[in-house]
Amino acid sequence: MEHHITIRSDQEELAATLHYPASTGSKNPIIIIAHGFIGSRVGVNRLFVKAAREFTELGYMVLRFDFAGCGESTGDYGAGGLDAMIDQTRSVIDYALGIDCVDPTRVILLGHSLGGAVAVLTAAKDKRVKSLVLWSAVAHPFNDIIKITGKKTYEEAVQLGSSDYLGYSFKPEYFESLTRHQPFEQTRKFGGDVLLVHGTNDEVIPVDYCFLYQKLFWLRSQGQCDKEVVFQADHTYSTGQSFVQLMSTTKNWLLSLDKRKQDWYDWTI
Repeated sequence: MEHHITIRSDQEELAATLHYPASTGSKNPIIIIAHGFIGSRVGVNRLFVKAAREFTELGYMVLRFDFAGCGESTGDYGAGGLDAMIDQTRSVIDYALGIDCVDPTRVILLGHSLGGAVAVLTAAKDKRVKSLVLWSAVAHPFNDIIKITGKKTYEEAVQLGSSDYLGYSFKPEYFESLTRHQPFEQTRKFGGDVLLVHGTNDEVIPVDYCFLYQKLFWLRSQGQCDKEVVFQADHTYSTGQSFVQLMSTTKNWLLSLDKRKQDWYDWTI
């Protein structure tokens, strides 16, 4: 069962889709999906739609949403920079935890590309996020986005006050916000479990980031971190084989996470 909904975040209305599993218990885990740079809750090749439907088969609720200015949401993309995207993600968490059948102890934030960086930054601030799934996550927001848009787009924004990239208008403040946030530095503030997935043929975001993220997450005093490198997968896992491996890895990790929690619940101190 799927419902199209609208979530309020400050002055913006975020378009979202809420997926229910076939059979809901009294309390269900929920996965919140944050898309990448100028993306949408549908995803390239319907990545997030397909993923959400597979997750519901495992008994998860899924909430995927469009950041302001993307997809069907109101607003201008990039207005308020990464800070606004973090705030919007937290508004979606607010909505999710307002649903009666959602288990507040099993809130999983899944971020792809720039959404992965936003997921890390959000989890570092918001203790309601219990687990992280990072698909091909951005690690250096400014450098990574400049690589995508081209340096000329950034220079025009600085010189002229705004620049155009694929019909989106970017102001200098957006790029300035990217320089202020360093996801690597925030990893230590999140104490939950993490899954990292990256493709070896990713030409957008370097696969090396996956290994660096893992090293930093392992330096924490609590929380585990697992990694899967998908051979020949591109940034959006566009081939059938890479998508199958992406989903198999993620679903097996989620199931192991649930099993580990259930095993620990059997222990008393």
